[in-house]
Amino acid sequence: MFAIEEEVEKNKLFKKQDIIELDITKNGNDDVNQNDWIQKDAIKDNSDTEFSIFDNLIDTNKNEQHPFKIEDESLFGRIYKKDIERTSIPSFLLKDELTFKYKKGLVDKIQFYGAFQGYTDFSFNDSDFDTTYDFGFAEAGLIGDFKDRNTNFKLQFNFKEGANRSYLQGLITDAYFMNTSIPHHKIIVGNSRNQVGFEGGMSSYILPFISRSQISRTFGNTRALGARIVGNYDLIDYSFAFNSSDRFFKDFFPGSEFTGWVNIKPLGKTDGKFGDIVIGGGLNTGKNNTDYSVAGLYASYRYKKFMANFEYSNADGYNGTYLSTDRAEGFYTTLSYRLNKKIHLLARYDWFDPNKNITNDNRKEYTFGLNYFLKGQAIRLILNYVFCNNQNMEDSHRILLGTQFLL
Repeated sequence: MFAIEEEVEKNKLFKKQDIIELDITKNGNDDVNQNDWIQKDAIKDNSDTEFSIFDNLIDTNKNEQHPFKIEDESLFGRIYKKDIERTSIPSFLLKDELTFKYKKGLVDKIQFYGAFQGYTDFSFNDSDFDTTYDFGFAEAGLIGDFKDRNTNFKLQFNFKEGANRSYLQGLITDAYFMNTSIPHHKIIVGNSRNQVGFEGGMSSYILPFISRSQISRTFGNTRALGARIVGNYDLIDYSFAFNSSDRFFKDFFPGSEFTGWVNIKPLGKTDGKFGDIVIGGGLNTGKNNTDYSVAGLYASYRYKKFMANFEYSNADGYNGTYLSTDRAEGFYTTLSYRLNKKIHLLARYDWFDPNKNITNDNRKEYTFGLNYFLKGQAIRLILNYVFCNNQNMEDSHRILLGTQFLL
């Protein structure tokens, strides 16, 4: 088996701080280097995060042939020696072992991968105590690039059963082609993640908590079939998509939808000297038997090891994990602090009104989290405590113990 020598793509089409290989000393007590690492290891926009999986796959010169060699030692030894510290993008333990280069044909390279997150859920209230084991995600897929240097593709399978769909309907999640010929832009055609809200459009592999916020898991976390353009500059990034309103391949074309999101980054040219500010907003609107519209606003501030964010969404009908005509709204706010490169502490307040026409049905969730990154997001341990305060049902407590592996 052959493996690709790991190299960082110096993509002239994008200026990305998130994918620069960092010059970090091994001395964890060096505050300057610690702060520099924290500043660069931050999620500034979803376009960087969602498509960062392609960045190390692309050769700067596809005409140059490299010798590929895996060191003569055990697989466990190679994994143990991997120095993975990035948490703002997904990293894969077996990237070298599962990447293949082809001298002939249209395809230059293909990387196979797998992803798993499972957790034990301890749920209790005044009258009951339950322990269950569930999956956050169980996925496998491949990414590749063509020899034209500008075209890439992704195919991903989901093995977790979901509500309101058959197993086969949810089996294929991502299936798209991406072209980067236009400077500072990506054009995506196929079935890909829909940017409904900031967290709702975020990759599952880098979520700070096991569960998304209530607005994100209700309105967002969907894929859609269509065409999307993503732009990325120092001070602004944006995503505009025209899709079928279908979800999970249930109908061929029940209607059309538009999904747009824009982030303003006023401190984007200061190299993090004063921190990073992101102010965003967007709209998801369309028709699937009935009209729906979801509008959202987002704001965040990051400075060194500290982060605070806020997101609000208002829906007049929505087309998320299921289709609904309900008028709903909600918001969440998160505070987080990075103790060091391994330990991440978080707290979130999450309020949601599932139907504004019904009184006394608001739902509040208070979540406290701890992440321990053994190998970045590739090996991650997760501890969440969630207190659910509901107006029309019994309050409950949950303790979630999770593990994540990206292979």
